[in-house]
Amino acid sequence: MNEAVLVIEDEPKIARLLELELQYEGYQVGKAGSGTEGLEMYHGGQWDLILLDIMLPGLSGIEVLRRIRAKDAMVPILMLTAKDSVEDKVSGLDLGANDYITKPFRIEELLARVRAALRLSAAAASSSGVIRPANQDSASQMTEEETGWLTAAGLRLNEGTREVSRDGIPIELTPREFDLLVYLLQNQRQVLSRDQIVQAVWGYDYYGDTNVVDVYIRYVRKKVDNGFTPPLIHTVRGVGYVMKEQS
Repeated sequence: MNEAVLVIEDEPKIARLLELELQYEGYQVGKAGSGTEGLEMYHGGQWDLILLDIMLPGLSGIEVLRRIRAKDAMVPILMLTAKDSVEDKVSGLDLGANDYITKPFRIEELLARVRAALRLSAAAASSSGVIRPANQDSASQMTEEETGWLTAAGLRLNEGTREVSRDGIPIELTPREFDLLVYLLQNQRQVLSRDQIVQAVWGYDYYGDTNVVDVYIRYVRKKVDNGFTPPLIHTVRGVGYVMKEQS
C-alpha cells in the first residue's frame, strides 16, 4: 500500500494520532497545522486522499476545500469537524467533500472511510470513462455510449469531461451531485432504494443517515428538472427514486 494521505489538522494530538495510525496501516502521511500550510503542501505534492479539519488557523477548512475543488474534482477529501448537525454535514458534502467525520471519532471508523474513499477513487481512475446505461439498445443510443455520454430527454452527461447540460443549457453540479446523477442515468427506469443509492454514491462503508439522499435528490432535481419537460426524477413513495421520462 503506497497511497499518500495529507492530514490538515491544527490539534497536535489528533494530527499525531492520525499520522501514527495511518502509517501503521501502510500509508505515506504528510501533516499540516494550518489551512495555508495545508494548501501549500497540497500544491507541492501528489496526494491520494486528504483529511481536512474545518476549524483551522490561516485559511478555514471550507476555504481550503473550495480552492482545491476549483482545480481538482477527483482527489478524495474527508472533512473532520466537531460540528454534528445535519445542516453542517450536508453543507460540507455539498461543497465537494467526499465524506464527513465528526469528532470525537473511532479510529476504526475513520480508517474504514479512508479505505472506502480510496477504493472509489481508484475505481474512477481506472475506468475508461465509457459507461453502459441501463436498457439502451438503439444504434443512436450506442453512439452516445461509445462517446462516453449518458442521455435522457435532452439531459446529457459525460463522466470523462464532467459536462452536464439539458436542452443545450449547461448545468453546474457539485462532485456529489454529479455522482448521484451518473448513478440515476446508469439505472434509468429502475426504482432505486435509498440504501442502494447510499451504497453506490457514498460507498459501502458510509455510516451516515440515508436522509442525505433526499437532500441531494432535491438539489439535483432542482437543477435538472426545474424549468424543463418532461420531469425525469420521480419519487416512489415508501421505496426511493427512479429516473424515467414518463411521469
